[in-house]
Amino acid sequence: MSTPPKSRIDSIDLLKGLVMVVMALDHTRDFFHAPAFIYSPTDPLHTTWPIYLTRWITHYCAPTFSFLAGTSAFLVGRRKSVTELSAFLFKRGLWLAFIELTVVNFSWFFDIHFSSPALLTIWSLGVSMMVLAALVYLPRTAILIFSIIIIAGHDLLDGVHFPGSILWSVLHEYGIFPLGHGFTLMVGYPLIPWVAVMALGYWFGGLYNPSVDASKRTGILYTTGAAAVALFIMLRYINIYGDPHPFEHLNTASRTLMSFLNPGKYPPSWLYLLMTLGPALIFLANSEKLKGPVVNFFSTFGRVPFFFYIIHIYLIHLLALIAAQLTGFGWRAMILQNWVTEMPALKGFGFRLWVVYVVWITVVLAMYPLCKRFDNYKMNHKEKWWLSYL
Repeated sequence: MSTPPKSRIDSIDLLKGLVMVVMALDHTRDFFHAPAFIYSPTDPLHTTWPIYLTRWITHYCAPTFSFLAGTSAFLVGRRKSVTELSAFLFKRGLWLAFIELTVVNFSWFFDIHFSSPALLTIWSLGVSMMVLAALVYLPRTAILIFSIIIIAGHDLLDGVHFPGSILWSVLHEYGIFPLGHGFTLMVGYPLIPWVAVMALGYWFGGLYNPSVDASKRTGILYTTGAAAVALFIMLRYINIYGDPHPFEHLNTASRTLMSFLNPGKYPPSWLYLLMTLGPALIFLANSEKLKGPVVNFFSTFGRVPFFFYIIHIYLIHLLALIAAQLTGFGWRAMILQNWVTEMPALKGFGFRLWVVYVVWITVVLAMYPLCKRFDNYKMNHKEKWWLSYL
C-alpha cells in the first residue's frame, strides 16, 4: 500500500514560524516604540538605521505568509478531491474573514463598539482563499499565468482613483472611510495583488510533490528567488515602473539606500513582492536539510500560525494597556478608536527601541509553551475536523 504524501513540509513550517516571530516584532513596535507615534520608521528624513531595519525586516512577513498559505493549500489538496479542496478553502476563507472583523479587530482596538472595523491581513487571507477555491479548478499553468499577470501588471492601476469608493479601495487602494455615527472603515489590505500571491504559492506547492526530485525543486526555488531579487534591483534602479513611489536620490547615500529599499506595501507593489518573495524562495531552497533545537523552536510557531497570530496581538495589547496605566496615560488610552499610532491621546507614550525588543522577546517566549501545547493537541487529535480551521 502506498504511503500518502506528507501534508507538512519542515522547511515551510520553519519559514512560517520565522515570519510569525518577526511579525510580532512589528506589532510590538506599533504599541511600544515612542517614535512610532511621531513619524514613519521608514522615513529616510527622520529615522535611524536600527529603527528602519526593525520595520524593514517585517516587510517579509505578509507576502511570505500569504504565499505559503497557498503552498499549504496545495499540500492539503493532495489528500482531497478538487471539489473537496475548493469547499474547504471557501469555508475556511469565509471563517477567516469573519474572525478578522470580530476576534482580530477587537484584539487591535479593545473597543467593544467596534467603531473602527479594519480589513487587514487575516481578511485578505480569507478572501484570497475564497478566490483560490475557484482557481483550483483551473490547470496549474493557468493559475501561474493568472498570478504573474496580476502581480507584475497591477501597478498599471496605480494611477486609477475613484475617490470615496469603498469597492475600489477593497480591490486596489488603501483607504479610510467615515461611515457615520462615529464609525470608520479602514481598508489596509486591498485584494489586488494579494489574491495572486496566494495563487502563486499554490502553484509552487506542486514542487513539493513526491514525484519532483529534491535537487530539481531547490534549483527552481533558488533560481527563481535570485532572479526576483535581481529584477527588483534592476527595476528599482531604472525607477520607471513597478512602484507608485519611485525612490528618491537624497542628500546622503545612506538615506538614498533607505528610499531604494522601501517600495510600497499598501497595496504591495510588484517591486515590493520581488524584494520580499525572492529571498523567501532562496530560504526555502536552502533550508530543507536544517535540523536542531532552533529549527524546532521556530517550526512550532509555523505549525500553528493562526493560533499564534490571534493570541500574540491580545498579549501585546494587554501589555501596552498596563504600560499606559503605569506611565500616567491611563489604561483607557489603549481603548482605541483608530490605529494605535494615530491616537492623539497617545502622543508622547512609548519607550526606546531596546525596550521594544525586550517586550518582543518576552512575548515570543511566553507564546512558545502555548503554541507547543496546541501543536501537540492538533497532532494527537487529527480526527477533530474543526482543528483544520485553526
